[in-house]
Amino acid sequence: MDAVVIAGIATVLLMLGFFVGVGIFVMKDQKEHGHQDRKEGKHGHKPV
Repeated sequence: MDAVVIAGIATVLLMLGFFVGVGIFVMKDQKEHGHQDRKEGKHGHKPV
């Protein structure tokens, strides 16, 4: 295989690893903070 192909595969794997890491971080942060930042009364109103 050519060096360009290996570099392309490495780039794709690094991008996937980055997005998986960001997803894991967001899920952990969401569990940690929960729903405490949302304002009450924002949802549940009937449309006019």
